[in-house]
Amino acid sequence: MTRKVVICGVGMVPFKKPGQSDGYEVMGANAAHAALTDAGLTYDKVDQAFASYVYGDSCAGQAALYKVGITGVPITNVNNNCASGSTAFALAAQAVKFGVSECVMAVGFEQMNPGAIEMVFPDRTSPLQRHTDALADLMGLNEEERNLPPAVMMFGCQAELLMNNYGVSEDALARITMKSRVHAKHNPMAIYRDALTQDDILAKPPIYRGLRKLFACPPSCGAASVIVCSEAFAKKHNLSIQVTLKGSGWCSDQAEYFTGDPLDITFKGLSKHAAELAYADAGVGPEDIDVIELHDCFTSNEAITYGALGLCRDDEIEKFILEGNNTYGGKYVVCPSGGLLAKGHPLGATGLAQVTELVQQLRGQSGQRQVAGARLALQHNGGLGSAGFVNILEKVNFN
Repeated sequence: MTRKVVICGVGMVPFKKPGQSDGYEVMGANAAHAALTDAGLTYDKVDQAFASYVYGDSCAGQAALYKVGITGVPITNVNNNCASGSTAFALAAQAVKFGVSECVMAVGFEQMNPGAIEMVFPDRTSPLQRHTDALADLMGLNEEERNLPPAVMMFGCQAELLMNNYGVSEDALARITMKSRVHAKHNPMAIYRDALTQDDILAKPPIYRGLRKLFACPPSCGAASVIVCSEAFAKKHNLSIQVTLKGSGWCSDQAEYFTGDPLDITFKGLSKHAAELAYADAGVGPEDIDVIELHDCFTSNEAITYGALGLCRDDEIEKFILEGNNTYGGKYVVCPSGGLLAKGHPLGATGLAQVTELVQQLRGQSGQRQVAGARLALQHNGGLGSAGFVNILEKVNFN
C-alpha cells in the first residue's frame, strides 16, 4: 500500500555566478533553514535526509546539514549529474510513499567554476564515453570534434539536428532565450534578469554547429531544499497541506538510443519515457498541465522537450515557439522562474529549485510571475549519463 506524498516545505537561496556565492555548506544550510521555516518545522522532526551535488567531496551533505542540526538523522549523498536534485527529491518522496519515513528533507547545492563543464577525473574512462562515441559515430564526427567537452559536442549536435530534422530556426531558439529573460525579470532568485533582443543573442558567434553562447545556461552556484511528509504527519503537526506529488516517472537510457535517432542520446528518448511514466502514474495527460519547469540547459533542449513531453508534435516545435505557446497567454507557461537559462543551473540544486518554483506557483505565491489558476504542474530534469525525471504536482484543498 502506498501513501500520499505531501510537499510541506520549500526554500532556496538566490543563485549566483561562480565566485560570488557563499560556500556550498552555507548555501545548503540556508536553503534547508528556508524549507523548514516554510513548512513550520524544526530539524529534529526530519527523520531522513538526501543531499545532492556533483562538484564536491564525499559527505558534503553532512557538512551542510550539520550547520542546521546534528541529530543522528541518516544523511545520504546523491550524485546523478544534472538530475542530482531530482534524484534526491525522488528518493525522499519514495521513502514517504512506501512508509519508510514520515518526514524527509532533500537539499541540493553546487559551488561551480566558470566555463564549460570538463571531466574532473581525466585519468579514467568518462561516464559519458558510450554516449559521446555513439553520437560521434551516428553524426560522422572527426577526431577534433570527438575531443570537445561532452556537453558542447552533444548539445551542438542536438541543436543542428533540431534545425535539420524539424525545421527549427535560430530565430526560434533565440526566442526561447528571450522568453527566459522576460520570465526571470520578476524572480529575485535568478542571475540574469536583464532583457535580451534577438540581435543580442544572434550577434554572439557560434560555439559549435548549432550552439551559440546565449543558447546555453551559465555555470552557477546555489542551493535549494524540499521537505516531503506523509498526510498523517502533516495533520499531526498542523502543517498546511496545499501541494502533493500526483505522479512521477524516472528512468535511464534504453539500448536503442545508442543506435537509432541521435537526438535520443541527448535527452529526447529519456524525457519522453519519463513523461509517459509520470502521466500514467498521475492519470493525466499533457493537456491537463498548467505550468512547467523543464530542463532548459540549452535552448535546443527546451525545444526538443516540448515534443518529448507531448506539448506539441516534433514537426510543430517552431510553430509552438513562434505562436507563444510557451509563455503567458499561450497554451503553457514554461519555466516561469527563468529556467536554467536565466535563473542559473547549479547542478545539485536545479531539480529542487524547479520543485520550489512549482510549489510556489500552485500555492499562488509567485507574485508578478504567477500563472493564474494553476492546479497541475510538471517538473522535468535530466542528467547526462543518463537520468531522466518527470514529476507532476497537484494543488489540493485540504486546508
